[in-house]
Amino acid sequence: MMAANFKIVRQRLIISRVHFEKRLVVGLVELHLLPLTPDVLTLRLNCRQSRIFEVLVNEVIPADYDYCDPTIKIVSDDRSLRNLDTFQNNQREALDSVDADKRRGELTIYLPKEVEGDINNGRQFRVSVEFALLAPAGGLHFVLPVMDDGSLLKNAMHMFTYGTPNSSRLWFPCVDSCNELCTWKMEITVDAMMTAVAPGELIEAVVSADGKEKTYFYELDVPTSACNIALAIGPFECYVDSSRNEVKHYCLPHLMPILKCTTETLHEAFEFYEEMLSVRYPYPAYKQVFVDEAYVNSQTFASMTIFNTNLLHSARIIDQNPLSRFAQAHGIAQQFFGCFISRKTWTDAWLTVGISKYLAYQYQKATFGNNEYRYAVRQMLSDVWEYEQNEAPIVLDSSNSKSSAYFDITIPQTLPSNYLDAFTKKSCLVLRMLENRLGKELLLQVFNKMLSLASLSANPEMWDNIMISTKSFIQSVFTVTGKDLEVFIDQWVYQSGCAYFNGNFVFNRKRNVVELELKQDMSGKGVHKYVGPLTVTIQELDGSFNHTFKIEENKTKFEITCHSKSRRQKKKKIPLMTGEEIDIDLTAMDADSPVLWLRIDPDMQVLRKVQWEQPDFMWQYQLRHERDVVAQAEALDMLSSFPTAATRQTLMDIIDDDHCFYRVRMSGAHCLVTVANEMASTWAGPPAMMNMFKKKFGSYSAPDIVRQLRFKNFQLYYLQRAIPLAMASLRNTHSICPSEVLKFIFDLFKYSDNSRNKYSDCYYTASLVEAATNTITPAIILASAGSMDHQTLSNESKVLLEEITRLLNLEKLLPSYRNVITISCLRCLRVLQQNGHLPSTPTFFKSYAQYGMFIDIRLAALTIISEFLNEGAAQKPQLDYLLDMASSDPVPRVRLHIMSDLVKQCAAITSLATDADNYEINCRLWRLMNLFCGQDALLCAEVVELYYKLYGRRSLTYVPREQSYIGHQEGVLSQMSEGVEAETIYDDTGQDQFGMADYSYQDTAENKSRLKKKKKKNKHKHKHKSERKEREEGMRQPTLSHIPVGLPILDTMAQLSEPSSPEMDDI
Repeated sequence: MMAANFKIVRQRLIISRVHFEKRLVVGLVELHLLPLTPDVLTLRLNCRQSRIFEVLVNEVIPADYDYCDPTIKIVSDDRSLRNLDTFQNNQREALDSVDADKRRGELTIYLPKEVEGDINNGRQFRVSVEFALLAPAGGLHFVLPVMDDGSLLKNAMHMFTYGTPNSSRLWFPCVDSCNELCTWKMEITVDAMMTAVAPGELIEAVVSADGKEKTYFYELDVPTSACNIALAIGPFECYVDSSRNEVKHYCLPHLMPILKCTTETLHEAFEFYEEMLSVRYPYPAYKQVFVDEAYVNSQTFASMTIFNTNLLHSARIIDQNPLSRFAQAHGIAQQFFGCFISRKTWTDAWLTVGISKYLAYQYQKATFGNNEYRYAVRQMLSDVWEYEQNEAPIVLDSSNSKSSAYFDITIPQTLPSNYLDAFTKKSCLVLRMLENRLGKELLLQVFNKMLSLASLSANPEMWDNIMISTKSFIQSVFTVTGKDLEVFIDQWVYQSGCAYFNGNFVFNRKRNVVELELKQDMSGKGVHKYVGPLTVTIQELDGSFNHTFKIEENKTKFEITCHSKSRRQKKKKIPLMTGEEIDIDLTAMDADSPVLWLRIDPDMQVLRKVQWEQPDFMWQYQLRHERDVVAQAEALDMLSSFPTAATRQTLMDIIDDDHCFYRVRMSGAHCLVTVANEMASTWAGPPAMMNMFKKKFGSYSAPDIVRQLRFKNFQLYYLQRAIPLAMASLRNTHSICPSEVLKFIFDLFKYSDNSRNKYSDCYYTASLVEAATNTITPAIILASAGSMDHQTLSNESKVLLEEITRLLNLEKLLPSYRNVITISCLRCLRVLQQNGHLPSTPTFFKSYAQYGMFIDIRLAALTIISEFLNEGAAQKPQLDYLLDMASSDPVPRVRLHIMSDLVKQCAAITSLATDADNYEINCRLWRLMNLFCGQDALLCAEVVELYYKLYGRRSLTYVPREQSYIGHQEGVLSQMSEGVEAETIYDDTGQDQFGMADYSYQDTAENKSRLKKKKKKNKHKHKHKSERKEREEGMRQPTLSHIPVGLPILDTMAQLSEPSSPEMDDI
């Protein structure tokens, strides 16, 4: 393996030409290699999609090379092999054969004998590879906006790199491993109007003699891997940060004002991390590039982060500000852990993603407050529990473990996006548990030691200090703190699952003790037996007291002696955990008990789910008087099960309390609606929260009319949005929204005035639309396409439809920020359809899903279209439509979103499909799995997940008749796109006569030869030559039109090994 034979000391990446119209990149890589052992003359690099022109050693000596990409086609179309086990076994073998961590690759270079002397003497030598990339299907994305006349909008077209781990091979030859570090030089030549952004420090930018081109020279002297190298080219405008000159921000033209607003506080994140970690930022420069059609909202590389343009916002937008600030802070945290200090192997990734996420949440805690931080931790804990309970176990370090999941957790290219998201959250939570075990100061000292050692690693022999592994992390913790983490790591890192506690308690009056019983339910999926300390907090009359117990068995009983006596001997004021003393009305509780409420693991020190039982008045006390937002959220979750007058009053008081955390008040509004609906038959007075809203937000002279909008208090702003949204879910005894609520919401539309507000009301208006949507109930007379007219609509539906129409028309003239109002209106129209007020048809939504619409609108419309699948077999064309877009849409993020939506609709797909449909769907998914494996790992993983949920690991037993059904994926795709069945002629081997199923995976010359042989063999089957030609053209043309963009020209390395493409011949 290369790791034992060579060491890359320096790598030079030259991009000599970028042609946007052809989506072409021409370049050269030069590797400076240090031989470690003699007599080894083979070098293996990772390379996909590129055409190799020439390989030279020491700039003058040609070298022979071979190329083989096993991911081009994982499994053949043989029906007997079409099952998930076969695919995953072949995929595992294919990925392992080109695994960069094992120094394997697609490109094998045979070093000439002329360099034997250098190798035997241990002298450095250079290997250069000249390559070209034409119409890439992954790794590099070209954004090419088209104007109405069909021409490209040149001042907006740009390109950037993206992808999953180990995807740098998709756009330049390299050793695509996180543990192969080296220094870098980059030279990018672009049109004079373009700007090139790459990792490292910009040394100079040289304009060509004719002034038409400009070359950017970047140097990165901090060792990093190819995984952390990126590129962005476009007509970017540059803004140098006013607080830190080494920080630059890039955006597309005309976005500079909102760029400055979005990044104005970035320097605070730098200062926070440098102070907390006691080290300087590790790179000489930092760049933020905001691009359109980004694959994810942010992706971090060495000294550079590529963000989605949608994160930009003006000072008038309230809701986006905290999200954008957190995303940018997380990007900087990843510069320390993830880019500067990288993982050794995938099994160590939990450390880099976990530490960077942990640091980002520390910034959130310092910036937005402890309440926001704890609420976020609780949400992460809930998300991890839900995923492990419903989807698959999460093993952070899979080096010693095997998962029962349908995907291989040891290979990052096979992991679906929701697993990676839950994996990141669990990694962060484990680091937070470690903070509670060691103490925050000691944990930060561990981070500081790792960063300091990495900063001192100037020589290649010391570069191992720049990489982190589970074992090295355990050793670092032991060195700094003297504590052994072996047991902790074994329990939470090498094993999957979360603990699940349920329990209750009884107060023993005679002994003045609390008899506590805790059980660990091990019957569920994703449950992990916990052994270790557990904290129980009891709020008594004399104060709050913590008790720590050792959990060893599945069922444990404890006795806790109370510090207080009964309330007959109580003090006037009751001290809380914060030290505050308050008055509490104790009339609801037992006169002989001093216990007000009890909590399990209040600081969330364990990955767990707690199901706790205590009387309703204790939950009410906990909600009213506990100052911890997590405790209040737990109380809200339980009080929805106690629809009483006392619960109602408690919720009203907490919503009205301006000192209460705004998220608790918002959740309280929704909890109150649940209680009110349960009490609908006994509810007296106006609808819940109506008077409160009018009192807080109504005009002083006319409370029924809302005051002019002025969002001075952000907590009240969020509450003003939440209350109407919650009230819209109120229902009377007939399960209909009360007329008072309907009038109330329509009046909010009518009297809403934002003319004197310095903040935008787009999110507020979108919330009103959502509220109006929540009021919709099933129609008495269902609308159909033939019977629909204005008279059949109810009065409420007419008013709502008129308002939605007005807002949609207004959006076309004055679009809201990220078109949030349009998205809410689309959702409202769909709910009207679902409840029978409008004919159920997807045509309207398909117009919003077209390429060219704003991407958030497209994603919302596509989600709505996927919901049509719940309406039965008649909606099978919508599935065809979505699968067509998933295979051919030019935006990778849209393709991924479609497959994620289809995964959620797998039950609907199963119910609407006949046996023939199932086989058809199976063929299409099988082809997509093969097609996307080597291009887009996340998309391939989503397709595999959908395939698994539809068919499991089995093979389909249904086999269609060959004369009436097309049996190959290419034909299936073309047939579905046309919406009609097509006839296919099969030869003696059972394949169609044109061999189109394998067209995009075979060498051009070989394909032509095979095509001629098949035509000659089947010549006797046709009486006329014209008939044969007609059938050939009828099958071939629609087939190629539905291969994803770029594939007809650049399918395989074999195709590019010879000049078969005119575009490539011109290079």
